[in-house]
Parts: sequence; structure tokens; C-alpha cells
Amino acid sequence: MPSTTESGRSVASRMLAVMFAFRPGDARLSLADLTRRTRMPHATVRRMVLELLAAGVLEQAEDGKFVVGIKVWELGSLAPRSLPLRSVALPFMEDLHEALRQHVQLAVLDGLEAVIVERLSSSAAVGLVSQVGGRLPLHSSGVGKVLLAHGGTDLFDQVVASGLKAYTPATITDPGKLRADLAECRRTGVAIVREETSAGAQSAATRILDDSGEVVAALSVVVAAGTVNLNSVVPALVTAGRGISRGLRRARPSVGKG
Repeated sequence: MPSTTESGRSVASRMLAVMFAFRPGDARLSLADLTRRTRMPHATVRRMVLELLAAGVLEQAEDGKFVVGIKVWELGSLAPRSLPLRSVALPFMEDLHEALRQHVQLAVLDGLEAVIVERLSSSAAVGLVSQVGGRLPLHSSGVGKVLLAHGGTDLFDQVVASGLKAYTPATITDPGKLRADLAECRRTGVAIVREETSAGAQSAATRILDDSGEVVAALSVVVAAGTVNLNSVVPALVTAGRGISRGLRRARPSVGKG
């Protein structure tokens, strides 16, 4: 957002620029960091930060850097695509986590990425590149492939046009191979991903449906490569996905779609 357009921007757009400068994995920013990322004048950023601090949207850590405030989390928890989805899914996720002691995560589609809206993890489980609120690529993650497989041809074309980034040597970057992979996912209702986004991490994912039969979310288990037979996880994973789908049908009026 170039500073040359500063005079034509609303106060709200400037505040949003400051808020969206915070990202998963980079959630503690100094005033200089915010100025650089927003490309707004230092004085403007400082004024926005002071107002956001007063409102509780931002908080200041002991080292002087700024972090997102609890009020933002409270507001985000009310998003219709995470509620009642998260409340319905959590008991099933807890059962999976208790049985497997691995990462269990829930994601929804947002644009050309999958957003993690809930995760249960074990301290001994494989390290992951993302966290709750983080984003995963559609073409190389388990939850992403489930969402992409059921997102229609327009979504597929947009993802391919944006570039199929190779995160590891195992990432599928050929559109034809990816299309075949997604067709298998639609046939079985399951995506199996082996070290395509992170070396050493594998996942199995399944779809979650609303009462019209459309996919509104994806559920996955993520394990360290070579530690768990993913095929043995699939029955419990699919059962959990079906249970969440049934719960969503009872929890209508709406979950919303990406």
C-alpha cells in the first residue's frame, strides 16, 4: 500500500492495514516493523497503534513490541464458518487425538488457501509449519486437497494459474497429476499427502458436508513420516468426518461456505 495514496485512504483502511500486518508465525511487531509492512508514514502508524491499543485490539508486550489483543480472538470466534463448526467438531477431534496422540486439525476454504480454524496437538507430534489461524496451500496439504477437490473447476484453474509451488521434492506441481489426485480424493472422500508441504510430515484428510451435501470444511490427522500407517487412520478419520457432518445438519441454520 504505497504512501502516495495515503491522503485518499480512510481511517478504517489504515487501521486494517496495521492489523493485517500481523501474520501467523510473525505475531510480535515493533512500530518500525508495522511502518515498513504497511508502507504508511511513521506518525500515521503510531497514531493507529495508539488507538488500537486503547480499544484492546492490540496489546504491548514487555519488550515493547505489539501483539494482537484478546478482543480480536473473541471477535474471530464468532465467525459463522467457525461457529458452530468448531463446537460441533471438537468432541470428534478430541476422540481422534486421544486415540492417535497426533495432530488433528480442522480447516475451511478462504480464497486460494485453507485456513486452520482448530487444532489439537501432542507435544511429541511432528513439528508443523502452520498454526490455528494459519494458512495452508490447497495443492499440497491434506485439508487443502480435500477442499480443492470439491471446489469446482474455477477454483482449480485459479490455483493452477497462481502457480503450483514446490514446497518439497514430493510436491505435485504438474496440473495433470494434481487433477488425477483430486479425482481420487472425490471418489474416496479422502486425501493422503506424503511430505508434500513439509519434509517429514504426512497427513490423511477427509471432507465435512453440510445438509445440502456440499463440502464446507476438511478434517485431517498429521503424523511424522514413517511413524503411522495412514491407511489405518482413515476409518476413524472418515467416521469422525461423518459425525461432524451429521452434527452440522442438526446445528443449522448456517455454517457458510468459502
